[in-house]
Amino acid sequence: MSQILKSSAHITLGKRVRLLRGAFVFLVLLPLLAACQSTTPQPDRTGLTADAQWTAEKANSWYAAQPWLLGANYIPSTAINPLEMWQAETFDPQSIDRELGWAQSIGFNTVRVFLHNLPYQQDPSGFTNRIDQYLSIADRHHIRTMLVLLDDVWDPAPKLGKQRDPKPHVHNSGWVQAPGKNILGNPSRHDELEPYIKGILQRFGNDPRVVIWDLYNEPGNPNVSAYGPVELKDKDKYSLMLLKKVVTWAREVRPSQPLTVGGWNGDWQHPERLTDLQQYELQVSDVISYHCYDPLPKMQAAVTLMKSFGRPVICTEYMARPIGSTFATHLPYLKEQHVGAYNWGFVEGKSQTNYPWDSWEKTYTAEPPLWFHDIFRTNGTPYNEAEVRLIKTLAPQPHASLGVSLPMAVAHKL
Repeated sequence: MSQILKSSAHITLGKRVRLLRGAFVFLVLLPLLAACQSTTPQPDRTGLTADAQWTAEKANSWYAAQPWLLGANYIPSTAINPLEMWQAETFDPQSIDRELGWAQSIGFNTVRVFLHNLPYQQDPSGFTNRIDQYLSIADRHHIRTMLVLLDDVWDPAPKLGKQRDPKPHVHNSGWVQAPGKNILGNPSRHDELEPYIKGILQRFGNDPRVVIWDLYNEPGNPNVSAYGPVELKDKDKYSLMLLKKVVTWAREVRPSQPLTVGGWNGDWQHPERLTDLQQYELQVSDVISYHCYDPLPKMQAAVTLMKSFGRPVICTEYMARPIGSTFATHLPYLKEQHVGAYNWGFVEGKSQTNYPWDSWEKTYTAEPPLWFHDIFRTNGTPYNEAEVRLIKTLAPQPHASLGVSLPMAVAHKL
């Protein structure tokens, strides 16, 4: 979902870059790690720090009880964005059931799914009941879900109601931000989100069908090529302000699942260049997560940095075939490193993420010869049979221990 398009090193192949190692790693990581350590309260006997962050020991113990987390970012083929996925008029449990069956068939045990504040503000009970229905469907397919609460990517002006039709051949032409720039850019309105954050966490914070919470997807993303002229100025500043509040609200609820905020668009090979926002994302996470669409050398550099925090590591976005991030190149490495792996895109549909990021600037008139994201066509046939065979080969054994804290029968009554 990262969208710093062609002008950035984020999407250029570049030359092969060597991994950080030895004294260099020590020197560049020391300031970042020291800053984190110096501000970290001491843990209590529950494995939580005074501000309710999990200790590294608690996080690693939790991760050791999980199967290797393998899955995709998921939205049903019939939805253009999370609003269309979750609004009562367009919620589509039949498609979700069918498509998560395909996920189960290739060995996926988890998916990452985006929520939105607007359906909650409109009808908290109806929205949470639909989330519960979705989680029951996923559970039948032995799939647990990472739920994403906020998102700074694509259209900054979300609106309830009928969503626009997809622009032909354009990647994510209708995806919307949560909460959007009207709230994000007005700090006096940030507290409007507290009932949503706490309400969702209180309803599902002890539900074993939820594996982990991603509090905020790509905070500060400027969406330059798609929405740059209408985007919020100084967005990093406002996103950091909001993120700090969201972390506080979430810690006050104390869900039984870990919290994460994915690091994205960082210079993983030069961590001393990370911004205040990027550093905060990594420092406050119970479990470290990050995005990397780059070729394998930069993925390896990212893993080296993320593991330096001494916590479990999950890659929550990767896999963009034309720029060198593929299942064949990356998935065996992520499994070897025991890094959880969620590729972007599962089934082609209204999000059109089989088209590349540059479709916002370049005209496409037909399906690209090499898909950017996605695994399945809308009829359930794989885009690439060899990829599916590889995923099946690497996937954990079906029905492996889920390491949950409550029986499923109890969770369904929450």
